[in-house]
Amino acid sequence: MSDRLAQRLADEKVRHDTRVLGDFVAIYCNGKHGDTPREPLRSPGVALGAYGERVPVVCETCRELLAYAEKRRAFCPHDPKPQCKNCPQHCYKPEMRSFMQDVMRYSGPRSILHGHAMDAIAHALDKPLSAFRRK
Repeated sequence: MSDRLAQRLADEKVRHDTRVLGDFVAIYCNGKHGDTPREPLRSPGVALGAYGERVPVVCETCRELLAYAEKRRAFCPHDPKPQCKNCPQHCYKPEMRSFMQDVMRYSGPRSILHGHAMDAIAHALDKPLSAFRRK
């Protein structure tokens, strides 16, 4: 595991986005891969505590996507980070991008029932969640 990844995952915005990705992938995996064996994610993000107590439990296919997405989010060159669909520079491989689009399309509406109502509002308004926090 690199020091650079550890440094990036220490940023609270990156950690938040990584936790949301984990939740979304877990929602997708539970809904689409319910009959596939699943286990808690083991990845650099988990080892560095990015998920806190809520480590995603996912199948092997979703585990690969999530490990890939952790690195892509951590090393995003844009600040503030745009929504990936609006990004001028796509960093995901085409097949991973398509898979993540399916995950977001499926999990987005369902995420409100899993504690992500504020994230959904922020996403709909294309604002960072921090814009809604009191200062």
